Amino acid sequence: MSILELLDYAGVAVFAATGALSASRKQLDIVGFLFLACVTGIGGGTFRDVILGATPVFWALNPNYVNVCVAAALVVYFTAHFVESRYRLLLWLDAIGMSAYSAMGAAKGLAATGSPEVAIITGVLTASFGGILRDLLAGEPSVLLRPEIYVTAAAAGAAAFVAISLAGAPLAAASIAGALTAFLIRGGALRFGWCIPVYKPRPGRHPDDVI
Repeated sequence: MSILELLDYAGVAVFAATGALSASRKQLDIVGFLFLACVTGIGGGTFRDVILGATPVFWALNPNYVNVCVAAALVVYFTAHFVESRYRLLLWLDAIGMSAYSAMGAAKGLAATGSPEVAIITGVLTASFGGILRDLLAGEPSVLLRPEIYVTAAAAGAAAFVAISLAGAPLAAASIAGALTAFLIRGGALRFGWCIPVYKPRPGRHPDDVI
């Protein structure tokens, strides 16, 4: 198995686990666990493949990705109650999945188009879209709206992969470097509260206050 395939499966498995953790927090039944695990695990990659015109999408060509999501959902269903802080675990697993997917998404974008800009965008979309769907469907606070760095970490990981790949490094080295870059930034944000300065001059008015 190549490093790219390993990152692909790792991203799917970890993201699927975060979807199942969201289901556990909402006390859903096993169908809810399976649904959120699958949507989260393959959502980002599906969006990437549709944008790149790579159809049928990856999990339709290789159903093992769906099997990985199902396995992750079942594991979480029977073990989540042993975890004291499931939301904190969700955030850290999301960081791992995002890191793997930022490099893998960038690799697929670069291979499909040869464009560094497109590769970085596909890396970010692959890394973030599954988590966005998970939070939306589960009614969780969106990771994108948390103060800590998130999309920037995915972009940095994708950019690191692209830069190292274009410098002539082997695929494995570029993939590991990209994933580590994203994880170190996101992990630091979770651990130390790193964030980008926000817009402060004046908040938006409530729609009911607008005449």
